[in-house]
Amino acid sequence: MKKKRSLKLTKQKDGYSVIFNAMASPCEVLIQTQNKPLVIKIAEMVSKEVWRIEDKYSRYDSLSVCSQINTSGGKKTIIDEETYLLLNFAEQCYQLSDGLFDITSGVLRKTWSFDGAFDKKTGECKNFPSLIDVKNFLSFVGWTRVNYDQKSITLPQGMELDFGGIGKEYAVDRSILLAKNLTNDPVLVNLGGDLAVTGPRNDNKSWQVAIEHPDCDSLGQQQDMIVALNQGALATSGDARRYLIKDGVRYGHVLNAKTGWPINHAPRSITTVAPQCIQAGILATLALLQGKHAEDFLTEQDITFWARR
Repeated sequence: MKKKRSLKLTKQKDGYSVIFNAMASPCEVLIQTQNKPLVIKIAEMVSKEVWRIEDKYSRYDSLSVCSQINTSGGKKTIIDEETYLLLNFAEQCYQLSDGLFDITSGVLRKTWSFDGAFDKKTGECKNFPSLIDVKNFLSFVGWTRVNYDQKSITLPQGMELDFGGIGKEYAVDRSILLAKNLTNDPVLVNLGGDLAVTGPRNDNKSWQVAIEHPDCDSLGQQQDMIVALNQGALATSGDARRYLIKDGVRYGHVLNAKTGWPINHAPRSITTVAPQCIQAGILATLALLQGKHAEDFLTEQDITFWARR
C-alpha cells in the first residue's frame, strides 16, 4: 500500500517553513528566501530524500533493506555502498563504546516496551520484562557475530539490525548536502529535534533552537533551553518521551547492549553540537550509555554539550 505523504508550506516573514512527517517524527525545513519556486524545489528534494532513507532502513517496512536482512534466515544478503558505509559507521560506534552501542540490540524491543502503556491508578508500567525474558533476547544480540563486506551481509538466524540509532541523523546530513547544492540561502533541517544548518541566518545572526525540557510531560510548565547555532548540527538524546516506571523507578529507553537493561544514573537529557548530525547524535547516545560518567565522556571528546539530570 502506498504511503500517504504530504508537505505543508507556510510563508514567514523571513522566508518559508516546510512541514512533513517522517521516521515517526514531526519534521521541518526553514528556508530564508522569498523565492517560492526554489523553496518548493528544496522542500520536495529534502522530503523525498528523508522518505527514501526511511523506506530503505525502517525495521517496520517489510520491503526495506533492513527487513530483508532481518528476515534472511542466516543467508547472505546483497547490499549497496550506502548500506555498507552505514554498517561501517555502526562498527566504529560499537568499538568506541566498548560494545555498549550495538545495532543488533534492537531485538530487545520485543521484551522492552516504552510506548507509554501505564496503569492509570498507579502510573506504572503494565508490562515489565522478567530477568528470564531479557536474558533470552540478549542471546540474539552481538555485533561481532555479524559478517559483512562491501557487497553483502550475513546475519545469524534470529538476530536483527536496527538502524534507528543513526538513521534519522544520517537523513539530516543528507538533506543539508542537498540543500547546499541548490542554494546559498540559509536552510535549517529539523527531523524530530535532530537538526543541522547550512550556515548563519541572512541577518548574520544565529539560529535560535529550543531544546525541550525532559520533564515536558509533567505537571507545571517546564522551560525549554534555547541554543544558538551558527553552523553544523545539534542532536538530543534522553528519556523525555520514551520511558517506563516500575516500583517508583524510572527506566529510560536507552539500553545497555551487554546487559539488556536500561542504563542507570544517566542524565535525563543530553544535547550535543558537532559538524555533522550523525556525529552529534551518536555522541549524545554514547554519553548516555556511560551513565553517571556521561559528562566526563563528553568533556573528553572536547565538544559543546548540555546535560540535564
